[in-house]
Amino acid sequence: MKKLFILSLLVLASCTNNTELTEQERWEQHAKNTEIIRDDFGVPHIYGKTDADAVFGLLYAQAEDDFNRVERNYIWAIGRLAEIEGEKSLYSDLRAHLYMTQKEAKENFENSPAWLQKLCVAFADGLNYYLEKNPTVKPKLITHFEPWMPMYFSEGSIGGDIERVSTRKIKDFYDPQNKMAIVNDGLIRLKDDEPRGSNGFAIAGSKTKSGNAMLLINPHTSFFFRGEVHMISEEGLNAYGAVTWGQFFVYQGFNSKTGWMHTSTGTDIIDEFEETVVKNGSKTSYKYGEEIKPMDSIKVHLKYSSKDGIKEKSFMTYRTHHGPITHTNGDKWVTTALMWSPIKALTQSFTRTKKSNHKEFYEMMDIRTNSSNNTVYADADGTIAYYHGNFIPKRDVNFDYTKPVDGSNPKTDWQGLHPLKDNILVLNPPNGWIQNCNSTPFTSALQYSPKKEDYPNYMYSFPENFRGIHAIPLLTKAKDLTLDSLIDLAYDPYLPGADMLISGLLEAAKKLPVKSRETREAIALLKKWGFKVAVNSVEMTLAQFYINAYYRSGKIPRMDGNKRISRMGRFEYMSKTSSAKERLEIFQKVITKLKSDFGSWKTPWGEFNRYQRNDGKIFQEFNDAKPSIAVGMASSSWGALASFGTRFGKGTKRQYGTSGNSFVAVVEFGDKVTAKTMLAGGQSGDPTSPHFSDQAQRYADKQFKDVAYYKEDVLKRAEYTYHPGEEKNKK
Repeated sequence: MKKLFILSLLVLASCTNNTELTEQERWEQHAKNTEIIRDDFGVPHIYGKTDADAVFGLLYAQAEDDFNRVERNYIWAIGRLAEIEGEKSLYSDLRAHLYMTQKEAKENFENSPAWLQKLCVAFADGLNYYLEKNPTVKPKLITHFEPWMPMYFSEGSIGGDIERVSTRKIKDFYDPQNKMAIVNDGLIRLKDDEPRGSNGFAIAGSKTKSGNAMLLINPHTSFFFRGEVHMISEEGLNAYGAVTWGQFFVYQGFNSKTGWMHTSTGTDIIDEFEETVVKNGSKTSYKYGEEIKPMDSIKVHLKYSSKDGIKEKSFMTYRTHHGPITHTNGDKWVTTALMWSPIKALTQSFTRTKKSNHKEFYEMMDIRTNSSNNTVYADADGTIAYYHGNFIPKRDVNFDYTKPVDGSNPKTDWQGLHPLKDNILVLNPPNGWIQNCNSTPFTSALQYSPKKEDYPNYMYSFPENFRGIHAIPLLTKAKDLTLDSLIDLAYDPYLPGADMLISGLLEAAKKLPVKSRETREAIALLKKWGFKVAVNSVEMTLAQFYINAYYRSGKIPRMDGNKRISRMGRFEYMSKTSSAKERLEIFQKVITKLKSDFGSWKTPWGEFNRYQRNDGKIFQEFNDAKPSIAVGMASSSWGALASFGTRFGKGTKRQYGTSGNSFVAVVEFGDKVTAKTMLAGGQSGDPTSPHFSDQAQRYADKQFKDVAYYKEDVLKRAEYTYHPGEEKNKK
């Protein structure tokens, strides 16, 4: 009888397993097991019984905050952008299908471990439940999300490596007769001249007032690109940080024991192979050593919108063992190889958030699928670390992989991946700090940095930049750091690029007479400048208009030998190589332009440099007549650690922020973790929400908010508490 009772319980349990439930039953079970608490800044703290419950709640909360961005990211990722944006996006879609078809995405999902499948199902369930409960929300395309979709959006980076594959070249190969203009847009990223990347600082206890390790998390992305979230489950998940809209894991953030920050890497992780194609009737093959190998041919059918409705276009695509054919070099077909291991990538992205110490973190990093990023790390044990790259193919150093290599030669093949122990790693340097600002790893810890000669050249490529030059002396001098003083350091107003540029202008003014009285006055003002950006700085306005005028002049060389001139190379030209006459002539135009645009050359920086967000559109239209906020930050191209990239609107005299500092966090690890964060604008993309712009002025004023990490603190600051699908109950 006892055995029969136990058997009955087992049968009952199997019937209530998620895999046996209907979709509607899964939704209701997840919703019952999940509680969302919105704090006083609208940050969702998602408490789930299981990790899958937390994922369900996370996607539901993301959809509440900005469904448009969640959907747009997946429309792009799965290759269906042309269905809403027209034929111009057709080759962005084709690019997605070159690397993985929907059939292959489904196979990857089905081959995933059971725990990952549950998370992928919960991802889809959270979004679908949101649409069920919010029928007034009208998706542009995706009316039902599927659990295989995260396979396209797995690595965790800004857009992943696929964005570096040229859609123009794809078009030229797969449809050379098509004259349609194309777009190369990936995730929601705005076009401006702001350097893409991030800053990460890891600080040892020897440099802090408390003796605890600290971490600066400072990604430079498009504004409103990520939301701020907190995921908690009874299965050990307690991660806080930034999540790219639509992903089900905290991408940059911390838990109670460890913190992780990603910066863009200069590691070479994409290669091109020139294939020797062999045609035999309708059969296409390629030469590989002494073999003739069949080339995989896959027919892809893509839809696109037109004025006459939805149309369809078909492409025969090709792959070798190196990857898909993406373009040609002369008579050679070229494959582009990159990291595409969605199961392993999702595994690494999610499990990263649950590690308790550096040993566990190192084991996770050994999965080696974070291909486009470095990782800056700190933990409660006091360990600080820096991983330069992660996914690094092993190559024969006798070949130059900066150019396409001969795919028919087996010696050019990737020889697996470098083991983690061979990659560039900085661990607990005696100087007490590590920095990476998308610059060389060989200055990451000053004299304790890795040595260039110890590594193959494909492991690094980024040179030093103004941000790295700026950060190193600040960190070297720093002592007794607190969260507030770390914020001050991360927002230090000095601009090394302005120092170089304006010093060159002042040298020119010494050599040649300056005829204009106003120009002499402006130069006299610049002589007294300490090259620090501020809202009231007229000098910063002069410097920005000067560099703008120089760029418009066409005087700056585009090439240095066979290479495109670097950003620092441009500054070198403007400040040192150009003639004194040229510098002064261009600066004279600054005075004229400022008087024309603002009535006076004495225009404070904040009058010109603004933050504006008046609607929830993904691509904003700026307007000088509409409300905006003065911002005393500058582009990281000047060496500003706190980055504020801008662009002009149609017909605007002012420039408006679009990228740079977006989500920023400072974290201190100890017996308890403490943190402060900033989010550009606010948590919500809905203009009617109180959290649409409640952080906008705080952003301009560098006024960070305290993080509510522990449940008792979350409850103290609770604004709404609800289960997904319920009405929000205000506290």
